[in-house]
Amino acid sequence: MKNKTRILIVEDDMIIAANISLQLESLGYEVTGIVTRGEEALLQTKENAPDILLLDINLKGALNGIQTAMEIHKHRDIPVIYLTANTDEATFSAAKKTKPKAFITKPFNKLNLERTIELVADQLVKENVQTASLPDLEVLEDRVFIRYNGKMEKLLLDDMLYIEANRNYCTVVTKTKRFVLSQTLKIMQGRLPKANFVRVHRSFIVNISKLNTIADDHLVINRKVIPLSKSQKEFLFKRIQTI
Repeated sequence: MKNKTRILIVEDDMIIAANISLQLESLGYEVTGIVTRGEEALLQTKENAPDILLLDINLKGALNGIQTAMEIHKHRDIPVIYLTANTDEATFSAAKKTKPKAFITKPFNKLNLERTIELVADQLVKENVQTASLPDLEVLEDRVFIRYNGKMEKLLLDDMLYIEANRNYCTVVTKTKRFVLSQTLKIMQGRLPKANFVRVHRSFIVNISKLNTIADDHLVINRKVIPLSKSQKEFLFKRIQTI
């Protein structure tokens, strides 16, 4: 189980971060990276999402640890373990709003780190078993139900702006939310109604009723610029003409 648990370390003290990384790897975990800023953590979690985020609360830069967790959770539901030297009630209350799995107080020892992460990793395995029978996506006539935070959440098809591919995953984007699904874009293309959802690029499906701008090589939906491939351009124009 341990060797399947992937952990991203977000810590601006590189000596501490390197020490944690060595300890985790010696315990059999995979460290996906070490970053020192919240902005870097956002990019890392979008491109290569870990199973667990080991996150220092007192990060320097534009985003502290709590703000970083909030931003990440807008895109991906990644469990957080906070690292903190602050034990005051105000910090704890603010951090608690992000629903972390655990807190590790600095300075910490190897045993404390090992036991905390093992407990969280075991909990994740149990949660995955409980939700394994739930599909990521159920498509009905005018809506879909998407698995989000362990529940199936209703999303009207009319609220979907576009779907973006990310390797074997894809992200469904609305005006206010982003849902990451373990579905390829090809599978999504086959499941969504073809009347409104058109693949315009190898990495994008768009809801054509939401298009704001159509140019020779790109589209715009809600200020998002989406590339338009030559192979899909003619089909898109024909489809729009039938509306």
